[in-house]
Amino acid sequence: MNEAQCPFEFNFEPATFKRGDTVSYRDPRFMGFPFVATIRAVYEDCIEIVDASEPDKVLRATRESRPRVIGEAASA
Repeated sequence: MNEAQCPFEFNFEPATFKRGDTVSYRDPRFMGFPFVATIRAVYEDCIEIVDASEPDKVLRATRESRPRVIGEAASA
C-alpha cells in the first residue's frame, strides 16, 4: 500500500528551534486548528513565525513543540 507523506518536515523540538525551521502551530482564534509556518526569529521565551499565506504578518508564538499564537509581532 502506498501511503501519502506529509509535504512538510516539522521541527517539534523547542530546544533546537532556529530561523527557517518549519513548525506546526495553533491559533486559539481558530479552536487550535493546526497551521504551518516558518520561524523568523527565536527568543528565550517565544518565537516569531510567518505563515506562507500571510508573508507580511509576523506572529509571536509560545516556544513549545506545537507553538501557540500569543499575538502579533512587528511587521516583516
